[in-house]
Amino acid sequence: MAGICYCPPLPPSLSPKTVSVIRCFSSSPENSNGSRKKEASAIVKITVSGITELLRLFSSPISKRVDEIRDNQGEEFVVTGVDEVVNILKSDYENAYFVTGIFTSAIYTDDCLFEDPTIRFRGKELYSRNLKLLVPFFDCPSIQLQTINKSNKSGVEFVLAAWKLRTYLKLPWRPLISIDGNTLYELDEEFKIVRHAESWSVSALEAITQIFIPSFE
Repeated sequence: MAGICYCPPLPPSLSPKTVSVIRCFSSSPENSNGSRKKEASAIVKITVSGITELLRLFSSPISKRVDEIRDNQGEEFVVTGVDEVVNILKSDYENAYFVTGIFTSAIYTDDCLFEDPTIRFRGKELYSRNLKLLVPFFDCPSIQLQTINKSNKSGVEFVLAAWKLRTYLKLPWRPLISIDGNTLYELDEEFKIVRHAESWSVSALEAITQIFIPSFE
């Protein structure tokens, strides 16, 4: 996921407790003017900011392995086509880059736009730092690449990957984060990724709610 909240390989099955929590912020038929959506969006933003600060405060340094791999991946190599980008992304998914922080930063532009349902920002270095904050809090993480396809629209090359993410978090109540998602990679004329946009099988609020539900496992 693009930001601090990777919420996160099966579609989440919401417990009655989860549903009741979500319902507190859901729109009712009588209040469908969008105000509830704005309130939910504000709650998500506040929660993401709070979690980010907590992670920065309590996170421990990750193994030097991540930095060593990134430093040796050849930042100056040139990608010659979309098929090469697809192969590199496949390799990154094999490394489970969402949950390990190991990814090929050389195929991204410096000001690449990263976005998911909870956050939006620019800069591959910031993305790398966000991943580093998350990695120490994952417990038994897995991400499975389901499909990856390329397409061309109006002369612009895209790669679309579908994946399943599942991980527990190292919190006292050990919540389970489980999400199906897609990542759209938009390429520029030099076949570098200028946009990394995630969409999830659940709403941002449902994803955030998973963090607060004990797994009992």
